[in-house]
Amino acid sequence: MSDAPTRLHVEALAVLRGGRRVLHDVSFSVAAGEALVLRGPNGAGKTTLLRTIAGYMQPAAGHVRIDGVASDATLGEHCHYVGHLNAVKAQLTVAENLDFWRRYLGGTATDLDTILERLGLDAIADAAAAYLSAGQKRRLALARLLVARRAVWLLDEPTVSLDTDGTATLAAMAGEHCAGGGLVIAATHIDLGIAGARELSLAGRKEAAWALS
Repeated sequence: MSDAPTRLHVEALAVLRGGRRVLHDVSFSVAAGEALVLRGPNGAGKTTLLRTIAGYMQPAAGHVRIDGVASDATLGEHCHYVGHLNAVKAQLTVAENLDFWRRYLGGTATDLDTILERLGLDAIADAAAAYLSAGQKRRLALARLLVARRAVWLLDEPTVSLDTDGTATLAAMAGEHCAGGGLVIAATHIDLGIAGARELSLAGRKEAAWALS
């Protein structure tokens, strides 16, 4: 992706799921180089918000837009979304999984070995993904953030199953992405260590409220 967005806007967003209102009148913006951390109890709408930004769900009201993008690509094509599922193909090796995502996402990364090393997967590059631990599968899912340039990273509890080293690697990746002009929106229960990260608190179903700090 060659275009670099200057800001992502969510305006008066309302989302229904199963006929129930999950989000109502949510508005915020995130500029290039910034990170926004989503907080809130289970069921508050953090995953729904990320999936709506990625284009997997349609809002009942309001909209999401991205400024500074000249191409005809959809918003989703400017996003990496890493959700609860790792999307690892068990029958492929670790290296083959990463190469699949590089080709599928239209990535230009050529040194996949370096990416695997960055995520601590180089020693098992030829192992079938079916035999990976939960933490290794999560590392492999996160590795695809580096094989294709996407300005917007949408991360849903990205540190689940990661050990201390894996969490530190993710924090460094997210910080570098922001420093390079990307932006990150993450639902996470820990501090990812990104300088200047703001927080958006989703209060949950009863309150149907939100607060940005």
